[in-house]
Amino acid sequence: MLFSAAVRRSGPAVRLSHLPLLPRRRLASASGPAFDISNLRIDRIPESRLPSCPPKEELAFGKTFTDHMLSVNYSEGEWSAPRIGPYGDLRISPASSGLHYGLQCFEGLKAYRDHFHPDTVRMFRPDCNMERMSNSMARLAMPAFPQDQFLRCIEELVSLDSPWIPTGEGYSLYIRPTAVSTQPFLGVAASTEVLLYCICSPVGPYYKNGFSPVRLTADEETVRAWPGGTGNNKVGGNYGPTMVPQARANAAGYDQVLWIFGPDGAVTEAGAMNVFFVVTDRETGRRELITPPLDRGDILPGVTRRSILDLCRSWGEIDVTERSPTMAELAVAADEGRLVEAFGTGTAAGGSP
Repeated sequence: MLFSAAVRRSGPAVRLSHLPLLPRRRLASASGPAFDISNLRIDRIPESRLPSCPPKEELAFGKTFTDHMLSVNYSEGEWSAPRIGPYGDLRISPASSGLHYGLQCFEGLKAYRDHFHPDTVRMFRPDCNMERMSNSMARLAMPAFPQDQFLRCIEELVSLDSPWIPTGEGYSLYIRPTAVSTQPFLGVAASTEVLLYCICSPVGPYYKNGFSPVRLTADEETVRAWPGGTGNNKVGGNYGPTMVPQARANAAGYDQVLWIFGPDGAVTEAGAMNVFFVVTDRETGRRELITPPLDRGDILPGVTRRSILDLCRSWGEIDVTERSPTMAELAVAADEGRLVEAFGTGTAAGGSP
């Protein structure tokens, strides 16, 4: 199903469409004074930096940024008017609680050029990202924001910087909405000042080896997330502690860590990706797609994960199960030749075998 959205055009003549797999949901609005796209202010950069952008084959993930960024401030109980202006550094107090207590969260989504119609730019299920961003902010006691209006502002940003979107399979514009506490306060409390912003980056493959399979090492010592924690939200505190085990994995020749949890050795995630296994059932001979469930609260509800489950269930060609496979179970399946495939999914990495 293709859902096309007509939006105001602040940039080059492009057609911007959404590609949800299910009917698009009505997005929630902020509970208090909110911002509106009708008040959006756009300050264009005098001269684009696009000529200095590396060729797409040389793009390193997340290191090149487009000309503009979107920002909205929350203070004194209300949101300011949204603004798109030149991309640049933030000015923030060294006492900001966002720097001291991890009061920050983010999202990741992509815009693509249509393969057959390059003037058409498509965003994949962005309403799901707005919903997840709202949940992450709520988990950090941040104020609610008007999801539909913020998405429309992001559409304007993407339209304005659409010349930066590379063409070709595997290339896209990575979109990073972020919320961070800017309140200069050293007390441990919910923030009363928040910056909600969005930046964009033209990208190619996430991993250095391109679209080749990644090598994983199972980590039985470090726990990435646990029931009752924040593993089901996209908060910065989930990622910082993974840097040491990730470095150990890289030093040993692996690309990512396969995260294990509990005494039974349940597999949870692969790096920052949701993880899937395709296993042939010993008794029925049918193939089963297995991925860890969301009910414990330690698994990120990935948009790509959700899409794969939606598609596979609609096809009816494979059994789909949300449960936690163990390392022992997978080892037996591999020894018996029943482990057909394993892959990870995420917005940045896409689908990675």
